[in-house]
Formats: sequence, structure tokens, C-alpha cells
Amino acid sequence: MSINSIQNAAAYSEELDRLFTQKSATGFFADNALRTKFVGAKTVIIPNVDFAGLADYDRDNGFSRGAVTVSNGSYTMSMDRARSLQIDREDMDETGIAGLAGKILGEYVRTKVVPECDAYVISKLGAIADSRANTVEGDIEHPYETLCELINNVRENVGYDEELVAFVDSKIYAYLQNSNEISRMITVSDFAQGDVNLQVKSINGVALIPVVSERMKTEYDFLNTANGGFSPKDGARTINMLVCPKAGAHLVKKTEQLRIFTPEQNIDADAYKFDYRIYYDVFVEKSGLDAIWAWISAEVQITEQPEDTTLSEGEISGALSVNASSTSTLSYQWYSCLDEMKTGAVKIKNQSTNTMPIPADLTAGEYYYFVKIMVDGVDGATSRVAKVTIE
Repeated sequence: MSINSIQNAAAYSEELDRLFTQKSATGFFADNALRTKFVGAKTVIIPNVDFAGLADYDRDNGFSRGAVTVSNGSYTMSMDRARSLQIDREDMDETGIAGLAGKILGEYVRTKVVPECDAYVISKLGAIADSRANTVEGDIEHPYETLCELINNVRENVGYDEELVAFVDSKIYAYLQNSNEISRMITVSDFAQGDVNLQVKSINGVALIPVVSERMKTEYDFLNTANGGFSPKDGARTINMLVCPKAGAHLVKKTEQLRIFTPEQNIDADAYKFDYRIYYDVFVEKSGLDAIWAWISAEVQITEQPEDTTLSEGEISGALSVNASSTSTLSYQWYSCLDEMKTGAVKIKNQSTNTMPIPADLTAGEYYYFVKIMVDGVDGATSRVAKVTIE
């Protein structure tokens, strides 16, 4: 069975795009990009239409003329991401190529592509709200009141006939669900996302979209390394809630292509090769900038970061420490990880202060640690990764 065909590549691309739409928390923004026009490699044109308001009708002169202004907003795309995946010939039999390839590619989109795109889109929307001072000081003990304040601020800008969405950090979402204020107000409603109708929880007609904390930060590094992926920038704050119109942003994907090569065509290895590329960005029209409101965790000032250190095996002493300050209450949790990119982070039991003793039983090698700094019990900022070398 030959896997290398235009039909197969097109079919995979279509299915992966559908999976992206289903699994992405922000995928519905792609529905708003239908009016988009590409000009050149990186430029996107999104038209804006403006009208003159009503005026008095004059019985002698008739109608007052009003202009219809059509202006084209020019936006530059910045996210051009790709990865080449290989599946060894021996791992696939002739009849199972399509099924295994589909499963692997589907998992790649679900576990790698969707989280990165969600993180980018939400961080960009959060940055818009923060830069325009469209933020509120929330109360973790009364999350419903904060949500209502955000919704009202958006409604004042767009009116009451626009469909709104609320992205909610997973920890805040748990507070919402356990709140006596809203336990009877949460309903389940239909939510259209592409050609898929989802069932989501909503409050007062506003869809609630829970998002894991790692995708709700204000800033990220999108890595161009062997492992790739993305990571919150040191000191990035958490976006606890973000409310905006469902039609308030345009998720534009210029390229979501898949190229397929058989082992005979793959000059690098005896393996099937799948080249996946996605070229995308999210844009907000100028008229919609003040329709995005957020509750962002209080800023954390990290004045002392954990430092790299080198010690001798059997003579390990000392500690890693971080000093930070904020207008809110801070708490700490230390993690170990596999590298400076925080890969494979694991929580360290009973290490919940700003200082962590270096484990005395470490053997020769390199070890990596960082600390999450919580603001009022919710992820607030993350320290740099400290490397401990044992010789």
C-alpha cells in the first residue's frame, strides 16, 4: 500500500485541521478569519467597515448623505512553526501504515500543536488587555463577582447582542464550580466551533472555557531547539480570566500542510517521514481592542533568582533560593526538571518555601530545579532554572 499520495496528504491535513478545531480552546477564532486576504508572504489584510450615524430627515432636501468607509487593516504574521516526524519502517506493517500514521499525527496535533497555539493566542489577547489597562483586580474568594465585572466591561463596549466567551484558568475554574454564588447558575449550552457543535458550561449566556494554567500566561518563549515547544518566560504572570467577544479576534492559518515521504523517498532514514508545518497568527481589529478584558495575577518582582552551582559528590551542602515580592500573598513550590527548558517538570514534595536544600544524595551528573511562585494560591510567576552540577 503506498502512503505517498496527494490524496492521502490532503486527507490527513483535513483531518488534522478538524482535530485542531475540536481540541483547541481558541480554535473558534478561526471562524472569524473568512474575510481575510493574504498579500505577500507575511501580510494579512482584514477589512474594516464604518458607517455614518443617522441624521434628521429633511422634508425639502430629503435624505442626509452618509459615507460608508471601508478601510483595510494590514497585519503581519509571525508564527511559522514546523516539525519533521519519522516512523521507522519496522514499526509499521503494510496494512497498518495509514492507521498508525493517523494516530501518531493526531496525537502530535493534540499534545504539541494545540497547546502551543492556545498559549500564543491567549497570551497575545492578554497582552492587549494589559497594555490598554483593560484589567480588573479580582478576588479569588469571590470569582463570580470578578467574572461579572469583566463581562459588564466588555458589554459596555460591544452591547448585549454579541456572543461572549470567558477563558478561565483551571484553578480559578475550580473555585467557580465550588462557589455557592453560582452553583445553580451554571448551565450547559451549545457552542459552535468550526463545523463542530460542542457542549460547554456557561453563565448568563457567556461560554466558560477552562484552560490549563500553563497556557494562561502573559509571555512565552517559543523554542527553536531540538525539543522545541514553548515555555512561560521567567516572571510571566497568570491570566486568571479573559473575556472577549467570540468574534473579537481572527485566528489566521495560512499554512497547515503535511508532506508524506516513504522510506524509499526518505534519504535520511529507513522510515516514513511526515513534514508538518503551520503558519498562523491572531489579530484583533482596532475597533475591538477595548472589548478584551482580563484579570491578571498581581505582578511578582523577583529580586534574587536561583543560582547555578557546582558541588562534589558526597560533600553536598547549601540551598537554592529565590526572593520575590508582590502586593498579594505569595507561596512557593519547587520542581525538578530534565533541562533548562523545564522539560518533564516534577513537583518536589515538602519544598514549599522560598528556599530548597540541595538533596544530599545526588550522584555525579547535572540536575535542574526551578520554583513556581503562587499569588493568592494561583500560579503567578516562575523562576529561572538553576543547574546543579555534581562532580
